[in-house]
Amino acid sequence: MKRTPPAPKSTVQSYLEGMSLGLEQLRSALAEVRHVRQALESARQELASSAESFQKLRPLREVALEHTQLGSVHRALPRLFSVHKLLSESFDLLQRRHLLEAHEGLMELEGLQDSILAQLHDHSLLSPSCLASVQSYFGGLQELNEALAQHLWHLVAHGIQLMLEDPALFVSAVRIVEREEGIDSTLLQRSRESGFLPPGRPKGWRQKFFQVIQDTIVAAHFQTAPSEAQGRPISRHLASLQSSILAELCLVKDLMVQCCPSHYRILSAFTDMYHQGLARHLHHILAQDLDKQEIFAVLQWVLRVYPSAEMMAHPSLLPEVDISALGLLLPADTVDYLEDTYVVKVQASVAEWMQKILEMEFDEWFSETEPESDYQGCFQTSLPIIVMKMLDENIRVASLISDTLVQKVHSMAQVELEAFLGSLTEALVEYDRKHHQEPSASKCHVPYLLSAINNCLALSASISALCPEGPSPSEPRKMPSSLNAALEKAQKKACRLLLDAMLEELQPLFAQLPSRQWLSDPQIMCKICEVIDPHAKAFCRARKPFSTYLLSDAEHLVMSQYVKALLQKKIVCRNAQERNQTGRRMLQDASQLRELFCSLGLEESDQSLKVIVDLQELISLKDPAMLGLEVLGFVTKYPDVSDDHISMLLEVRGDVSKEIRNNVLEIMVQNPQVLPENHQPVFSNILVPAPELPYCLGKPKCA
Repeated sequence: MKRTPPAPKSTVQSYLEGMSLGLEQLRSALAEVRHVRQALESARQELASSAESFQKLRPLREVALEHTQLGSVHRALPRLFSVHKLLSESFDLLQRRHLLEAHEGLMELEGLQDSILAQLHDHSLLSPSCLASVQSYFGGLQELNEALAQHLWHLVAHGIQLMLEDPALFVSAVRIVEREEGIDSTLLQRSRESGFLPPGRPKGWRQKFFQVIQDTIVAAHFQTAPSEAQGRPISRHLASLQSSILAELCLVKDLMVQCCPSHYRILSAFTDMYHQGLARHLHHILAQDLDKQEIFAVLQWVLRVYPSAEMMAHPSLLPEVDISALGLLLPADTVDYLEDTYVVKVQASVAEWMQKILEMEFDEWFSETEPESDYQGCFQTSLPIIVMKMLDENIRVASLISDTLVQKVHSMAQVELEAFLGSLTEALVEYDRKHHQEPSASKCHVPYLLSAINNCLALSASISALCPEGPSPSEPRKMPSSLNAALEKAQKKACRLLLDAMLEELQPLFAQLPSRQWLSDPQIMCKICEVIDPHAKAFCRARKPFSTYLLSDAEHLVMSQYVKALLQKKIVCRNAQERNQTGRRMLQDASQLRELFCSLGLEESDQSLKVIVDLQELISLKDPAMLGLEVLGFVTKYPDVSDDHISMLLEVRGDVSKEIRNNVLEIMVQNPQVLPENHQPVFSNILVPAPELPYCLGKPKCA
């Protein structure tokens, strides 16, 4: 018969059993706590009963402490008695340049002194008098320390030289510095625990090591400004710095780096010291009043030489020396100020030089010999070559510095060239004035005016080099409007003076037009052509397009002077025969002038002499009643003709009634003309006397 398995424990039963176990453990812990409490109370009572016995042991404890101190003193006595001997031996070693051995003696003596002072401090016995007594006993120790430091810093200051002569001495100095640095670190750590730091600590000899190097660099390279060095130019001074600093950095990289611990980063330290020293030295130099050559030398050295392969990026220093990590020798704003100052000084020099060039050119204009000619036979002087060579040279020099300086010099050159052209224009006017005062003093008046035009053309062709580039390389350089205007003004002034010179000779001949003699004698026009011919041929010695401009303007001038003379009412036709005779003379004159200018190279289509032909048609017209229609056609062809011009022309005819005159003028009023664009003026520049009013009294009676 099978037995049935027992039923599982219920959750409540398991919970009750756990509580029972926990209560049992708490009772056990409570019993143990009571037991410990009783034991502690018993120990306290026994200790309290023994306190009097401990008080009786205090003298014994004091005796034991005194015994320990006396034992320490006893053990230190041999060392204390050897202090003076050790001092003497250390001084002797120092004199024989056995630095490491001398420093060992110094460390032993300092260790003994510091030990004594530390014990006195620990027992609160280090009073000022005790300190003075100990230091008095070790009296030579401070002197030994200072003597060793003096030798040490002397070696460090001559470290570069020692790299070539005796590197071991420099290594000894570095080892001593590191020993002292280790002692400083140990004593500082102990002082945090004991509160005692021996006098004179920390020495900080590692920091002093780098300070001595920096002071040596400053004294050797940056102590004296160039102006104080017996007139030594800045360029030579900077070149000397370049060679000496590069040589020393190469020695540091190749030799001294091996003599110093890696954490010294001795090459980086030297590089930083030279960089900072140079920066301060340059600011001291810039505090002086430098001329443009000196400013150029500084800028070129700072921006071009210093960061280049000639110095700080020299292959011998790479890759250890990173010039990009050093930064700029001069701030950007200082460089910008220097560039501006340089440009101002160069501008003053350029202005002065250009003035001298212009004065020499002005004097040359009064020469008895003509200016030289180019291969085309055009007159020229050396003026544009000298001016552009000087400006190009300044731009080329600026390109050795920076692109920004090139742009500034470009702008300066444009300003000075514009001022020069203004002065040239004034000089041309003064030259012409002196020529009129004394013609014999300027026998080559016309050739030198022509050379001035050709010189301006040569300058215009070269000025593009002074103008900024366009957005794309293919886009042509654009000349500033003000500079272009100054150039055109000088050219136009020279052209005007040439035309005035021709006009001056023509005016006496045109004063004879029109006249009764002129009607029958062609000699007056022949003489006019004889005057025009040499002048117009001289215009061909100007380069194109000005040779064409001059010829065209001369033809236009002759036409306007001819028309002006005709409209002065010097002659009034008395009958139809004289009108026909006047018309024929005008046709012959126009034909003669046209042939002359065609022979000189001016196309007939470019001439304005047809005006004379059209005017003679109005004069030769047989029927005055047709004048209204003819005048309307004339006005349409020449829209700038005025009522006064037509009135004077009608006066010359001599047969126009008041009614016809009014009719003609009315037709002009009813048909106003608008000047088209690019209209070549014909009558606008021809002034005629206003016609007298028909009802006005004679001049004597008006007066």
